[in-house]
Formats: sequence, structure tokens, C-alpha cells
Amino acid sequence: MREPMANANPVVLPLDQVVKSVAEERVSVASNWKLVWWRFRKHHLALFSAGVLILFYLVVLVPDFFATYDPEATDAKLSFIPIQGIHLLDGARISPWAPAIVGKRNAVTLKMEWQVDATKQVPLHLFVRGYPYKVLGIFETDIHLFGSGSQDADAKVFLLGTDRLGRDQWSRLMYGTRTSMTVGLVAVALSVVLGVVLGGVSGYFGGWLDLIIQRLIELLQSLPTIPIWLAMTAALPQDWRPDQVFLAITIILALVGWTTLGREVRGRFLSLREEDFVLAAELAGCSRWRIITRHMVPAFMSHIIATSTLAIPVMIINETSLSFLGLGIRPPAISWGVLLQEAQNLQTIALAPWLLIPGLFVILAVLAFNIVGDGLRDAADPYGH
Repeated sequence: MREPMANANPVVLPLDQVVKSVAEERVSVASNWKLVWWRFRKHHLALFSAGVLILFYLVVLVPDFFATYDPEATDAKLSFIPIQGIHLLDGARISPWAPAIVGKRNAVTLKMEWQVDATKQVPLHLFVRGYPYKVLGIFETDIHLFGSGSQDADAKVFLLGTDRLGRDQWSRLMYGTRTSMTVGLVAVALSVVLGVVLGGVSGYFGGWLDLIIQRLIELLQSLPTIPIWLAMTAALPQDWRPDQVFLAITIILALVGWTTLGREVRGRFLSLREEDFVLAAELAGCSRWRIITRHMVPAFMSHIIATSTLAIPVMIINETSLSFLGLGIRPPAISWGVLLQEAQNLQTIALAPWLLIPGLFVILAVLAFNIVGDGLRDAADPYGH
């Protein structure tokens, strides 16, 4: 007598249950960073803002490539040229061009008055040759992303106009982006190191170390920020080079900005040091340094990254404010705050409102960082709803 075959009628699961089971298995074996990325990419506005920040930092890497003219080149005859609009179509074909600008001195006010000459077009090209520069300080080239490719005064194109010295605002804005975005990033990096180290020591060891560090944080947080900036920046020698002033401003911002993260890290360490995995590491003979760096800090690294992302725009605004008031980065260095110094009086704003455009870049960068920070903060809890 034949025995019945085993599993003659196998159970067939519905497709939606199979897909759900596979998805749950992927989540269960995924690393924490992969879970954070899966959740972050669902935040479309944060993803778009991250793309904007990537563009900003491409400019930071090679501002000369995006600039059209030497940002330090002056020509008083070209002062306060207005914005030249770009036209993408020439008739029915795609051929970018900008209308020429002609100037005429007013016989009464003796001011140059610029007007668009619709009869003359200045063609624009990609990857044109211009002033020479070094890419990342390594090799020299003269290729720029776009421009007219001509050094003739009548064939120049000033996308964002010029200032009172005839300097191209677009090129200066590219250089200012490098300075302001770098100050924010480096200052936050130093703040994170100080906050994690001092906050971690305070929360893990406790005792007199915790007492000293917490009193230091309370002292720094109780001091009025603006007078401290005034005092510290006034102490900088007037004959320092721009790079020395840049380093000093970065350190000042980092020394003032680490306290909040230090308090947060201390609180997390106070809770984590009682966890079972920390006790297991201690019983296994791990050193305190290894427990802090290999077990405790990675447990909330995503929170640190999200907090740091939200701190960068604060640093950018602080640097811009200091430079705008003449207390931060000084000319001939270029930053967003230095560029906004040109628009400090109403007469200049009335003559050349385009000098306020660096303020729009500040707003765009701050909004992008805040949106990315919010997205990272939500994604830092991959199992949240």
C-alpha cells in the first residue's frame, strides 16, 4: 500500500504577506545607519535640501571654477552695474546670452547711469577660459564653468551686478560662500569634539570632574553672547592676515557653542552607563576609553549628527553678523557678512539693491540646514512612527 506523499498540498501565502515578510526581515537585519537612511529618504523636502547643501559645498571646494572674473579685480568705471538677465533662447534655438550694458554719466549728478542695449547680445558659453587659479591648491587651470569668454569691457557679463569698486558680485559671492560655509562647518566640528569629550567625561566619571565641567558650562551660558564676541574679536590684532582671523573666529564660535551639546551628551551618558551592555564591557575588561568611544558614543551618534546639523546655521549666522558689524572676518577676505557690509547705508541700497543678494544666500543655507537637521532628527529613531 502506497503511503501518501508528504507536503502534497503546500501552503501558498498571499503575495502581500510574502512582501511584508521580506520587508520585515530586511529591517530586522539592517544596520542602524541603513535604517536612518531609509527613513531620511522618505523626507523629500529634507532630501532636496541636502542636494542644495551639496551644491553649496561644491562651490566651497572650487569657488574659482564657478566664478566668472577675479573677485579682487577693481574698475571704478564699472561701479554699480545692475544685474544682467540671462536669456536661454536666441530665436528658436537654445543659445544663452545676456544683453549688453552701456553707461552714460549724468551731467547733473555726475553718476554713471547704466542701461540695457537691446541691439547687442553677449553670448554665454560653458567651460570658458578666464583668469588662472589652482584647484584645491594642487594644479593650475583657467577653465571656468560659464561666462562670455571675453575680457573686453563691452562684452563682460555681470550676473549679479557690481559693487562700488566695480567688482563682480557673482564671483565675490562664490568666494564668500566658501568662507562662510567653511566657518560654520569647522566651528561645529570643534564644538562637537568639545561637547562629546567634556560632556562624556562629566556624565561617565561624575564626581569633582562633573562638578567643574557643569559649573564651566553654566558660566559660559550665563555670559551675554554679544559682549563676549565684542571683547574676544577686539582682542585680535589688526595686522593679522585673513587666514589668521578666520582661524580665530572659528575657535571663538566653537568655544561659545559647545555647551548645549555638552549638556545633552552628559545626560545620555548618565543613562547609558547603567545599561547592561556597558556593565558587560566593564566585566570583559574593556578600558574606560574603549567603553566610551566604542560602545557609548556610537549608541547615540545619529543624535549627535542631527544636533550638529542644526547647529551649523547658527554658526553661519553668528559669523555673518560679526563680519557685518566689522568684528569678524575683515576685508580683503570675503564672506557673506563682508559682502553685506557694502549695503549698510540706505543710499547704497537705493542705488544698488542687488548688494543685498548675499543675505538671500544666508537665508537659503540656514533653511536648508534646518530642514536637513529636522529630517535627520526624525530619522534618528528608525523604529518611531
